[in-house]
Amino acid sequence: MKFPLNVLKKITDHLNKEKSKVVSNMSSLKSQDPFSDPDRLNDNAASDTDAKEEISHERMEALEKELRLHLEEIEQALARIKRGTYGRCLSCHKMIDTDRLAIKPTALYCVECEKKREK
Repeated sequence: MKFPLNVLKKITDHLNKEKSKVVSNMSSLKSQDPFSDPDRLNDNAASDTDAKEEISHERMEALEKELRLHLEEIEQALARIKRGTYGRCLSCHKMIDTDRLAIKPTALYCVECEKKREK
């Protein structure tokens, strides 16, 4: 069983919009990162300022990592749509419940296989 083309079109549109948001958020994070300022190295700031910048940089890196992972999930889902394998569990190859896909359109596994993976 496969998804109807009109449903896949809606999912593709949703994923592409989400991809654009993620890319935009990644760009925004990079501009907020205190380490992206080239004048930072020439600044003789106090040690507490350096510590704040370091913490802020680490936070930005963690957020960017999460966004990169989400972007990868989106791109994988779009690739599965193109291949005609979207909605099939990568483990048992059964169809993933549509309610699960509605909540997480990038899901790779059905609920049962996801539970097994988490153990």
